[in-house]
Amino acid sequence: MRRPLIQGGSIVVKVGSSSLSTPIGLDEHAVAGIVDQIASLVRRGNPSVLVTSGAIAAGFPALGLATRPTDIADLQVAAAVGQTRLMERYASRFAAHGLTVGQVLLTRDVLGNRTQYLNARAALTRMIERGIIPIVNENDTVVVDEVRLGDNDQLAAITSHLVSADMLVILTDTPGLFTDDPRLTADAKLLRAVEHTDEVLDRIRASSATGAVGSGGVATKVAAARMAAFSGIPTVVAPSSEIEVLERVADGREIGTWVDPRPTALPSRKLWIAFGLAAEGTIDIDEGAAHAIESGGRSLLAVGVAGVHGTFEPGDAVDVTGPGGGVIARGITRLSSGELSAAIGHHSSRTGGEVIHRDDLVVLAP
Repeated sequence: MRRPLIQGGSIVVKVGSSSLSTPIGLDEHAVAGIVDQIASLVRRGNPSVLVTSGAIAAGFPALGLATRPTDIADLQVAAAVGQTRLMERYASRFAAHGLTVGQVLLTRDVLGNRTQYLNARAALTRMIERGIIPIVNENDTVVVDEVRLGDNDQLAAITSHLVSADMLVILTDTPGLFTDDPRLTADAKLLRAVEHTDEVLDRIRASSATGAVGSGGVATKVAAARMAAFSGIPTVVAPSSEIEVLERVADGREIGTWVDPRPTALPSRKLWIAFGLAAEGTIDIDEGAAHAIESGGRSLLAVGVAGVHGTFEPGDAVDVTGPGGGVIARGITRLSSGELSAAIGHHSSRTGGEVIHRDDLVVLAP
């Protein structure tokens, strides 16, 4: 299952706040260590992209604050001040290796617009072709929801889609993914390698707690690994504190948790539907419709709809949930929430055709 990074293969490295920060600000030694390892990957012929947290940690000491703020406005200000400081640290350290960096700030709005999504992909690809290290982060200064709820694990998975990476590495402050929370369960075992469909990932995602320093936790790492899996990209969740962790991962050595991906990637447009768009609502479907979608590759018809939640318009993305309540698909609806509510249970001939055509529908269930 585990395999080394191919010669010339690209790698996306995500490092979180817990790996870059101390309670009083940015950990300069940790930043230097990450840069030196990525520079080593580039020298060995593996183009690299860095998805980094740490802007708020770099900024709040400059505001005269002793600890990370909790007020949204202060978080935005800390991100604005800290982003320049963080980039300066990265730029100067990479320059010592003869490498140039470029900053890429993304938001959900950018990723949700198909044209801007493709523009972001083109820009990142050209940067890599020119030997530039893209440094990617969310634009925390202007996106309130992302400051409050967002996580860079998801952003790293989306970036992996954008650049067609050969591997995603999520560096964290734990040895990897465990069967249970090792802080609470004495016999919790480190997962060395799992399939992206393994049920153990569902269990640990449901029971995980959020970290105290950053905005992500085990749940976001599992979700990111599964997102990358739909692009055929393997993910390794590994400890940032280990010596030469990135080189060891790239060599295929056993460290952290390997999450094996799908054998074939989804087409680019379906990846965008599944992970670039935010769901504006939810459509509940019955067992027959769920079977037709999951096993038969069929479109979603109104006759199989059991319920509608949220407000959406034609062309919006919606989640599709099965009889058990879990999300089994995401797609672009052809009916508004009002039209669909009125059409529940009726034959498609009375509703103008499919609710979601199969070309606009992505099955997410294992």
